[in-house]
Amino acid sequence: MPEETNGNTAEVTAASSLDAIVSQLAPPVARILNSALEGDDVSVDDAVVLFDTTGAEFAALGMVADELRRRTVGDLVTYVVNRNINFTNVCIKRCGFCAFSRDFREEEGYFLPINEIVRRAREAWDYGATEVCVQAGLPPQMEGDLYIRLCEAIKEELPDMHVHGFSPEEVLYGSVRSRCSIREYLEGLRDAGVGSLPGTSAEVLDQDLRDRISPGRITVEQWKEVITTAHELGIPTTSTVMFGHVETNEQIARHIALLRDMQKSTGGFTEFVPLSFVNSEAPMFLKGLVNDVRSGPTGMDVIKVHAIARIMLNNWIPNIQASWVKEGSRMSQLLLTTGVNDLGGTLINESISTSAGAQHGQLMRPSEFRQMIRQAGRIPAERFTTYGLNRVFDRDDGQVDPLDLVGDNVEEIFGSYHRLVKLETYRFEHPRHAAESAAQISSGHG
Repeated sequence: MPEETNGNTAEVTAASSLDAIVSQLAPPVARILNSALEGDDVSVDDAVVLFDTTGAEFAALGMVADELRRRTVGDLVTYVVNRNINFTNVCIKRCGFCAFSRDFREEEGYFLPINEIVRRAREAWDYGATEVCVQAGLPPQMEGDLYIRLCEAIKEELPDMHVHGFSPEEVLYGSVRSRCSIREYLEGLRDAGVGSLPGTSAEVLDQDLRDRISPGRITVEQWKEVITTAHELGIPTTSTVMFGHVETNEQIARHIALLRDMQKSTGGFTEFVPLSFVNSEAPMFLKGLVNDVRSGPTGMDVIKVHAIARIMLNNWIPNIQASWVKEGSRMSQLLLTTGVNDLGGTLINESISTSAGAQHGQLMRPSEFRQMIRQAGRIPAERFTTYGLNRVFDRDDGQVDPLDLVGDNVEEIFGSYHRLVKLETYRFEHPRHAAESAAQISSGHG
């Protein structure tokens, strides 16, 4: 009992100290932060005020976010052992921020066959993964049931592997190619074994902004329809925002508030993941396709988005994730003090951010996650995709996972995006061209 009492006393003392700090801030900021600490939802207008903080007010913003995190999820910091399988980079869309996709006429277009996708999933399972994240471009004239057949093949080989797959953009494309409704397509994915959907292709849920940076992309209303329908069918999803390009603070705040309203209705979001815009290979920055594109967020921007996300979503989405691929290990570790309680996945084959110029690698070993978390004074825990706990590492007992034994030759073992696009083995061939070639061969003109 004494230890528990001392712990409670320390928490009360820390909360009192925070109250004293907040009380000395400018009245508008003090009012907003006090309201958050009292458990109220913060409005869009109030969030915009928080985005403008500097100095002591900026520091207090992070402290309040951290306190709300502690109250809601405690001191555990989670991660998942998973593998990304981006099975094609060929895409009919031309999003200004995407350096991953290729036109089908380009030499670097690839397409992994189902047996190779299953092989990669099996390899991940053998290295301790509990999840495969399956996303890709939108290849022309795709067979409508491709995503469903991918799920079925993975689950047949690995019935206990969680398939976290297919963005709202892909679900919409699959339904169009299958000539069925979004609901019918999602039912097919669910029955095939999909366990959850990534909440990507959201960028910023403001239609005018989307029309600037990704004309022809899934609309805000279509994105909402896919996500809410998935939730109604019992398929959980993540939620994201991409920031640091041409968006305003108000647009980010409205985006987060929209997700909050959706969560109030459906309860299907497992987490919120802010994603920094990586500019170095993005067409809209590199080629000047969009005016006034920033070169990504500043460090203070990154902290503010994560902290304000915690403050706005704390009552509804308990898990705020930092993307180590976007932010690197040092910034991700720092974000653990400003509202973050999850560090995402090991990934193994990160391709999309890497192709855009991110420099933080394609694999984070479990031991590296645990070290980062312990250095931040928190407790590491390996989770499953939907945040059930697999293992809690409340003491450092020298645990070694299979992925920890992978040395510096990650690309030799698992391959990489830059090597994959050079391989002839998986070169993409347009279905129409493939049919023409087959016809020529059968007629003796090959």
